Amino acid sequence: MSAIMLCTCSGDQSKFEDLPRSPESLATRDFSANGSSSKMASRETTPDDSQVNEVESDLRETLSLNYEEARALLGRLEHQRGNFDAALQVLQGIDIRSLRPRMTIAIAESIKPRAPPRSSRRKSSQVNGMSTHMSMHSVSLLLEAILLKAKSLDTLGRVTDAAEECRTIIDIIESAWPYGVPDGTAEDCKLIDIFHLALEYLPKLWMRSGSFDEAIIAYRKALTKPWNLDSQRSANLQKDLAVTLLYCGVEVKFPQEFAQERNLVSPGNNIEEAILLLLILTRKLSLQEIKWDPELVNHLMYALSLSGHYEVMASHLEMLLPGTYTRSERWYILALCYSAAGMDDSALNIIRNGVCVLERKGKPHIPSLLLGAKLCCKNPKHAAEGIKFANKAMKSFRSCDMHFISIVNHFLGVCHGPFSRSSTSDLDRSRLQDDALRLLQDAAAMAKYNPEILYSLAWENAMQRKLNAAVESATECLEMVMGGSVSAWKLLILILSAQQNLQEAEAVADFAMDEAEKDDQLDILRLKAQIQASRGQFKSAVESFRVLLSTIQAKKEVWKSTTCKEVKSLQRLEMDAWLDLASIYTKLEAWHDSNICLDKAISLDFFYPKCWHVRGHHQLFMINAVACSPSRDQYAACLPAIRSSF
Repeated sequence: MSAIMLCTCSGDQSKFEDLPRSPESLATRDFSANGSSSKMASRETTPDDSQVNEVESDLRETLSLNYEEARALLGRLEHQRGNFDAALQVLQGIDIRSLRPRMTIAIAESIKPRAPPRSSRRKSSQVNGMSTHMSMHSVSLLLEAILLKAKSLDTLGRVTDAAEECRTIIDIIESAWPYGVPDGTAEDCKLIDIFHLALEYLPKLWMRSGSFDEAIIAYRKALTKPWNLDSQRSANLQKDLAVTLLYCGVEVKFPQEFAQERNLVSPGNNIEEAILLLLILTRKLSLQEIKWDPELVNHLMYALSLSGHYEVMASHLEMLLPGTYTRSERWYILALCYSAAGMDDSALNIIRNGVCVLERKGKPHIPSLLLGAKLCCKNPKHAAEGIKFANKAMKSFRSCDMHFISIVNHFLGVCHGPFSRSSTSDLDRSRLQDDALRLLQDAAAMAKYNPEILYSLAWENAMQRKLNAAVESATECLEMVMGGSVSAWKLLILILSAQQNLQEAEAVADFAMDEAEKDDQLDILRLKAQIQASRGQFKSAVESFRVLLSTIQAKKEVWKSTTCKEVKSLQRLEMDAWLDLASIYTKLEAWHDSNICLDKAISLDFFYPKCWHVRGHHQLFMINAVACSPSRDQYAACLPAIRSSF
């Protein structure tokens, strides 16, 4: 039937003398080499009427059929039937390498008008029986054959070979149109449709083959040139690229050539590029240019959390249209963002508003209550409010919810401690302190391997001057985290100092510095210097402060690449170090050096109250020293220092 169809549609049977007499003969010849011709001959497959009509339409458009086009049509039929082995055998007979220059020329000249009439074009289109000009329909047919060959290879498990075939389509189009699809090209052109399918298909093939770097390059090629992609298809490619950049684990640098051509600042790493893509997509969502996709917001939140831009994340959450999240989820996520950005007061205000609205409806949001209690634990001023949040959350749990009950008991114990210290009644203070320890002990018993609860228990014991129990809890916390908690080391050093066991505290500080990371050693080094000063080892203390300040000075070179929160913590540590050093020089009556240290601290933050408090002590020490000086010469020597301090 196929042979009759080929001859009928061509109108000239002499044109097929050099070709196989029927398309079936191509498949039979190819499969006979593999010894599988008998199997294919025994399998009778009849194409659908729609498939036959599609092939007849292609034949009428071409009017004459060469060997490659016949294979392309037969390969399409076999692929539509599901005979992927047969389709692959047929399509592998097309020599795309020799046809590629002619296909490129045909695509490049497709938008130029052709003046010669049809008769003269037919005469000049053949040289020695071979066509030198290729129609766009033939080009589309061959490109479709390459795409079907790639799909057949993919179905048969040869994903890498399929990707190479699919890349051939893109290379042909790029060589013909190096600056994108030219103006004037029909949007419903079959060639454009095939090319768009290849642009989407290629990166997926590379992803499935495990070549993530090739997949990222393919996505970028699809998005960096004007290929006339519709908004939804372009958005899908942008989303897939952003997801690949976030989760593939392979760092592929952005091509500098593209940024230089357009005078753009290229993203520094995968996360920055993913954030830019997701921000573009969320803006399209807000403008309703693309369909709503809840995954975009989730990916953006994850990317921004990795980069530490929590305030940006919060601003984009506020820009989302109503209905994207429920009201409780929206407020809860916003509070998380502001809390991560260090804006605990703003986060607590959001939680308050959300809890009040939900209480009116009788639908408490447990995560919001727990977050509110946790935020109140950070600030002793909000201890009473934290107790209310925790008690409301406790009412929603059953007795079998041991994990959540331990969390609530932890928050209650942490809040009861500062709340007891603000009580005016001794009886209430004693009762609240006992409740704080009892709740923390219950939480530690329920969650046996939670170092945070043990740290809170050690802190509360230390605040109640139960130092032996505090040392025991802090040591157990450090054993649980294998010495990886800097805050636990600092707490243990402070507890030992409170016991006046300064020598052991200094030894623990030395051991903690060996265990801690370089960035975490600075706080411990300051504690060590303070302990040395308390022991009267002023020379060692000054040397420790010198090492600390020189390390901070070296870190100033990289302050620009750190977050604002890290910069503030380093600046506060530097001020405290200068003030501690000024106090040491004041005790040594080295007034000039003490003034220099105070000036350094004030230059960092003029309105820092501790600076002026230390300066007041410094002036008081100087006045007492002058008053007790027996000679007028000593008074004259101290007078310039007194004047300069004022």
